[in-house]
Amino acid sequence: MDEQATSRRGFLTMGLGAAAALIVPNSAEAAVRRLPERHVHLLNTHTGESIRAVYWAKGGYQAKTIAEISRVLRDHRNGQVHPIDPRLLDLMTSVQIKLGAKGPIHIISGYRSPATNAMLASYSDGVATHSLHTEGRAVDIRLPGHSVRNVGCAARSLRAGGVGIYPASNFVHVDTGRVRSW
Repeated sequence: MDEQATSRRGFLTMGLGAAAALIVPNSAEAAVRRLPERHVHLLNTHTGESIRAVYWAKGGYQAKTIAEISRVLRDHRNGQVHPIDPRLLDLMTSVQIKLGAKGPIHIISGYRSPATNAMLASYSDGVATHSLHTEGRAVDIRLPGHSVRNVGCAARSLRAGGVGIYPASNFVHVDTGRVRSW
């Protein structure tokens, strides 16, 4: 076999391996997918509201429960509610399972209205002007008893969206956008 064919085969083998890694879910994500019911326990740190609910059962997401969760994750500055991406709940649940964390996931920021996001972006370079928070596809979380570095590493390992670690502010941003980290 000539050298060109060998390098082509190596390239194809490497590409197939990379594709398989993207398709095969990691153990925490796979564990969530195998659950007969998926539940979440959230605490909004700004409003003090909490919810403990089954959001996926009988083969699908529960619309009424997702609406209740969306209300708890509303923009706490102006009360606006927006539907939360159910995959975000799967992502948070996967992080919690991966870390073996117990108790509620603390929500620092869930949905943000465009007006709130624009106001925050005007004060800080750390707020994206087109944030996924405004689409209900991002949350900033804390897991009591676990460092933000560990939570961030667990979220990154899932390769399910964006992950930002903010140690000075003591939270981790997770979203269902493209895979990236900061």
